[in-house]
Amino acid sequence: MKSIDKDILKLAIPSILANITVPIVGIVDMAVAGHWDGAAETMMGGITIGSVLFDLLYWNFFFLRIGTGGLTAQAVGRKDYRECANVFSRAFGIAMMLAIGILLIQWLFIDVAFYIFPCEPDVQALASEYFFIRIWAAPATMTLMSFKGWFIGMQDTVSSMVTDLVVNLMNIVMSIVLALGFRIGSWHYEGMGFAGIAVGTVIAQYSGLLTAILLLLFKYRVRVFTGYGLHDFLEAFKGGEMKKFFVVNTNLFVRSICFILIYMGFTMISTHYGTLLMDVGAIMMKLLMIFSYFTDGFSYAGEALSGKFVGAQDRTMFRVTVRHTFVWSMAVAAFFVVIYWVLGVPMLRMITPDAEVVAAARPYLWWLLLMPVFGCAAFTWDGIYIGATESRSIRQAAIWSTVGLFAFYLIGRGIMEAAGPASVTAAGFEWYGLALHLLLGGYFVHLLVRTIYLSATYKKQVLRKYFKED
Repeated sequence: MKSIDKDILKLAIPSILANITVPIVGIVDMAVAGHWDGAAETMMGGITIGSVLFDLLYWNFFFLRIGTGGLTAQAVGRKDYRECANVFSRAFGIAMMLAIGILLIQWLFIDVAFYIFPCEPDVQALASEYFFIRIWAAPATMTLMSFKGWFIGMQDTVSSMVTDLVVNLMNIVMSIVLALGFRIGSWHYEGMGFAGIAVGTVIAQYSGLLTAILLLLFKYRVRVFTGYGLHDFLEAFKGGEMKKFFVVNTNLFVRSICFILIYMGFTMISTHYGTLLMDVGAIMMKLLMIFSYFTDGFSYAGEALSGKFVGAQDRTMFRVTVRHTFVWSMAVAAFFVVIYWVLGVPMLRMITPDAEVVAAARPYLWWLLLMPVFGCAAFTWDGIYIGATESRSIRQAAIWSTVGLFAFYLIGRGIMEAAGPASVTAAGFEWYGLALHLLLGGYFVHLLVRTIYLSATYKKQVLRKYFKED
């Protein structure tokens, strides 16, 4: 095995191991909610909408993760460890300020969110309960974004993995225990019910933050932060590097907004098809994202290595990294086509035992087979461009992909409506089912647009721009 493949696997495997637990958290939350007799559909709706509210909040600030990773990796490539410390300071300081702002606007935010995402009263009540508990994890959640990006940029996906595993495993355990309770011999705990799912998430986030702080102190206090004090922390927010940090992250913020429009738009549109199809849409998205949690491991590896080689101005190794990262990502894609083909229905049943939801979701399972094919290049290119901090191209790709999704859905919807009432049953469920197919089709159009745009601009916007290649 070549050295570059070993480096890629060394960075990718820890991220994959951590990412495997991410969909399990969502599946467990849905499963806990889905096992309440007589209220499963409403409980799952509450979890779905509650989770969407936090996606709507936190995806705005995901630039803290990806921007920090690329800039740190380039500083590592230059062997400029003082700048590594400065990048962390900027990301951590901004994360804390944003977290305070989130806590201050929480009541206004949820009022606006439910105006945008109207849902049934019972579902809205549960989603509100979930939101007002979990919101107090905001300081931990925001700062963990900066820690994770910095660890990846430092070529240390093991620390990122350990932090993620603590968060996700604690989330799973605490959500189950606090929601459902447990019994040990004669001693038992009845559980908090639905609220326990949110409380478990809060505990998990702060457990992860404590873990990240300990890892940073243990591994980098001497190597990176020796002699680094309050004055240095404040100085990190001045000068040209701060301007670069701002420019990169402004473009990535726009990218985050686009992804919010994509994923929130998906959920918002699906809410108009009734609770059953809304749950189906949410489950399909969770199943689709399982692939991304694996291929993201190679995306993170590509990000860390490409950023390091840009910083070191090693054009040859940068191109080798791109080529080998794509080979590994395509191998994962081929593997997942088989996984989705064989295990689509069992995965669906694992999320919910509700026979009605399972029956409603089965006609959509074939979309799973397209996810590896369409998602592989899009996710891999993201890592390469992030490592190079070519944030403008990432921004443009996100904008055009968002246009592509909604254009596909709206044009298809218009064709359906023009077909007339003959295509609609008395209950409208068949028509709504076709519309959900259109929505899923739009999602794959957005992946295709990202792939085409980033592939077309790679030579000009990355190779020629960062290495002056002819």
